[in-house]
Amino acid sequence: MAVAGGIVESTKTSADIEPFARFAIDEHNKKANTALEFVKVVSTKEQVVQGNMYYITLEVNEGGETKTYEAKVWVKPWEDFKELQEFKLV
Repeated sequence: MAVAGGIVESTKTSADIEPFARFAIDEHNKKANTALEFVKVVSTKEQVVQGNMYYITLEVNEGGETKTYEAKVWVKPWEDFKELQEFKLV
């Protein structure tokens, strides 16, 4: 269970996090005009804020190469709100 304000390892499954990871890639692709493709979720941490902040380490296919990125996605499910806060190469 997440602790308010603290960043902890997520207890959610990769299947629960995958939609947020795919969202992060889609948003990054739009902003950076790239064509990254989702491969898998490596790990996830979460923080309870006004909603949840997910810190997702994920693998993508970039031009035939597998690369690891970190995405920070803010989610407020009761408002149907998702926002990509950060997306960077590890």
